[in-house]
Amino acid sequence: MTAPRRLLLVNGPNLNLLGTREPGIYGSQTLQDVEALVSATAAVLGFEVRAVQSNHEGVLLDAIHAARDDCSGIVINPGGLTHTSVVLRDALSGVALPVAEVHISDVSQREPFRHHSYVKDVAVVHVVGEGVAGYATATTRLIEVITGQADG
Repeated sequence: MTAPRRLLLVNGPNLNLLGTREPGIYGSQTLQDVEALVSATAAVLGFEVRAVQSNHEGVLLDAIHAARDDCSGIVINPGGLTHTSVVLRDALSGVALPVAEVHISDVSQREPFRHHSYVKDVAVVHVVGEGVAGYATATTRLIEVITGQADG
């Protein structure tokens, strides 16, 4: 059976505020800009994208669980759940799909509570501090992993 050529793009709490929330940290691009960037990047590589954003953890968990039926990987910016959610980490681990973790800002240079990621050990790709452009980097690198084109 051939793996589906679809990615799930997950954006966690408060990412719906992109473009207006702390533009000095997160920039002026919106969530719609992020979704368009990821879709365009994936399309060039022959993949489609299903996007979900929620401020409710359970909605994100349900989307991750459903991804195992028709996706071959997950690009995720968990937002603040990065630093708090064991259940999000367990959902990502449980679906056994390759994961790319992306953060717009360099979380290692921010408040100490942002330095720990529960997602880090289940993700095969990590992109931090590249702004919204980091989503394109994460998408490309994840597809390279999925298709076996990643550099050793």
